[in-house]
Amino acid sequence: MLLAAVALGYGLGRGTWAVPSSITAHVPAAVVGWLPASGAAPASAGTPVALKDYAFELTEAQAKQGEAVLTVRLVHKPTGKPVADAVVFAHRLDMTPAGMPTMTTELEPQPATEPGLYQFATNLTMSGDWQLSLAAKVQGQTGTVQTKLALKAIP
Repeated sequence: MLLAAVALGYGLGRGTWAVPSSITAHVPAAVVGWLPASGAAPASAGTPVALKDYAFELTEAQAKQGEAVLTVRLVHKPTGKPVADAVVFAHRLDMTPAGMPTMTTELEPQPATEPGLYQFATNLTMSGDWQLSLAAKVQGQTGTVQTKLALKAIP
């Protein structure tokens, strides 16, 4: 019985199960407010619709091996306009596409040359396929824009 109660609490807490209205009709209103609505998607069901309207793009898909400055553009897809003043708070550059996810290199944020562009200085220590992972907050939006971009370092 304890295991069933724990499983029920876990499922309800994650929002993966809904309580039928025939049961919630007999539960005090103060408790019903804590239960997920029937047919409601869990809060973690994916990226909010408004955030899907934003995307990072590499300005160049190739960079020379060694010291490089990578430039990405954050775009509002419906309008095609660059998004200035986003806060890029997470960034990683690794060789996951080449089967070496532990092969990483430092990324140092640089001042932007124009609105909507975000730059990072790095040292591409090997030629090959790299993955640039970014996460940013867009002014006026709830949630985080996240992306992984493919980059090729050439000798």
